[in-house]
Order: sequence, then C-alpha cells, then structure tokens
Amino acid sequence: MEHDEDDVTAAAQAAIQRLVTVDATQGARAAVPLVREALRRVGHGVRGAGAEGGGREAPRGEGGGSGGAGGGSDRLAALAELCEVAGWILFDAGHHRTAHRLNARALALAERCGDRWTARLTLLNDSMLLAHAGRPRAALAAAVQALGPRPLPPRVAALVLIREAHATALLGARRAPRELIGRAGSHFLDGVSRHDPPWAWWLDEAELLGHRGWVLARVGDTRRAVPALHRAATAPGPSYRHLFGAQLLAALVRAGAWRDAERLVADLAPRARTIGSARTTEVLGHLAHRLREPGTAPGYLRDAAVHLLESLPAPRAGAAPPPDGRR
Repeated sequence: MEHDEDDVTAAAQAAIQRLVTVDATQGARAAVPLVREALRRVGHGVRGAGAEGGGREAPRGEGGGSGGAGGGSDRLAALAELCEVAGWILFDAGHHRTAHRLNARALALAERCGDRWTARLTLLNDSMLLAHAGRPRAALAAAVQALGPRPLPPRVAALVLIREAHATALLGARRAPRELIGRAGSHFLDGVSRHDPPWAWWLDEAELLGHRGWVLARVGDTRRAVPALHRAATAPGPSYRHLFGAQLLAALVRAGAWRDAERLVADLAPRARTIGSARTTEVLGHLAHRLREPGTAPGYLRDAAVHLLESLPAPRAGAAPPPDGRR
C-alpha cells in the first residue's frame, strides 16, 4: 500500500512539472491533452482520496503545507496540487465547468491533508474563473475566503487583493478597486518572504502591472491603464500573458485610440493562431466582431479586425463570448 502511494505521489508530481512547463511555453490549449492523460493515470487516486472531502471550505489549520492527520498526506497534497494545476489550465483553455469541478476537488483534497497554500491558490483561481463567468459576488467571496485567520505573506496578500480588485470593479465600484490594486502593489514591493509558498514565484512585476492596468481599464481609467498593460504585454513571460495584449487592445478601443489599436492588431494577427489561451482568443474575437460593425470604428480598423478574425484559431465548440466587453 505504501509503495502504491509513493507511485501515485511521484506520478502526480511529475505530471505537475510537465503541465506547468507546457502551459508556460505553449499555452493551455496545448496542455489540455496532457491534463487528460495525467488525470487518467492517477484518477483512481484523485477519486478515492477526494471521496470524503469537504465542500468549499479552506483548511482551518495554519500548520505545514501537508501536515494533515493520518497517513498519505504527501499523496493527498500532490493530488490536490495536480487538480489545482489542471483546473487552472482547463479554465484558460475554455473548459470552465470541468475547471470548476477540479477546483472543488483540489479544495477537498487540500482540506484533508491540511495543505492551506494549495487551498488558497485554488480559491484564488476559482475567483478568477467566477469573475470571467460574470459572477463577481461569488468571485469576491472566494477571494475573501482565502484570507484565513492570520496575516498573509506579501505575495499571497497581493494576489488576494488583485482578485478582490477585479471582483469589486465588476460589481460597479470605482474607488475601492483602485485602492485594492494599490495595496497589492505595496505588498509586492515588500518582496518575497520566507513564508511565501513556492507557487508565489509567478507573481512578478509584469503580472502585477498587467492586473493593475486591467483593473484600471475596468473602472474606466484608460489613460493609466494603457501604459501598464503595454508594459505587461511586451515583457517576456509565460504564454498565458498574451491576455494582457488582448486587454490592451480592449483599452485602446475604449479610449478611441484607433491608430494605436490598428498597430496592435497588425502585431497580434500574425501570431494569433498560435495563442494557446482560449480566454485571450475569446477576448480578441469579441473585440474583432464588435469593431467590424458599421460605424463602430474607422474603416482601416474594421479591415484590420476582419484580418484578425481570420487569423484567430477556431473557437471551441460551445464556447460563449465574454459576458461583457471588459474581459
């Protein structure tokens, strides 16, 4: 039995590393078959371990990452992390319902083994998914649930504030999102502490800038949003950050910066088919459809929008456009 548990743990950890690498270099679409393969290989472990898990409660303990009572805590922690990574990838690839189910399973597994960091990251991932699905109140509740009873280390605190900023902006607030994203920046400047979990590495300056610009765009401050989104979109980074380029285009369109929008479309179109994030291509497709409508934009931008539509990968069957133009 112990040997079987070691095998499951090793298989889950190897799958996590492979999924994270492919997602960062090729995008979520390319990683989806690997997600399915990984879940088939260790699916019996995920189903068996999660059968008695809790619902959406995050772990109450503030002990070690996998310090749950009873045996097999390393296996449970590895399976929880695999479900969290798989949920993130399926969300970015446009498989929202399956992603939400995997988030729930990751939370159940993390609850059982006391892995509070994976539970928090999963809640924050689910907050992002719920915001994208047009459910900002649920998104805000998931972010608040990730807080816990004790002060969080800087990078985790910053990420919670980022999710709260997006949710409150979608709820119609204007001052609170600015304050929240400003506080997130202050926590980020505190640096990485020894208490931050291993996954905090990906919240770097470009990621923070992109979310700052996106939140400012949501509240209508395109003057400040555009420079932040431009810096984030042009910085080297993982594949999923193509989303900031799409949000930059949306901000330019809202600002009526037609020539800048045309130049960005000309830059995006040649590589649009290789974008691995369905969230990104959905935003771009939604914008292109809107721009080609008569009277919406100058003729040269309408022509560019038609070219962009022709360049994008075919939308996934059953995929819906973003609930509003701010995605």
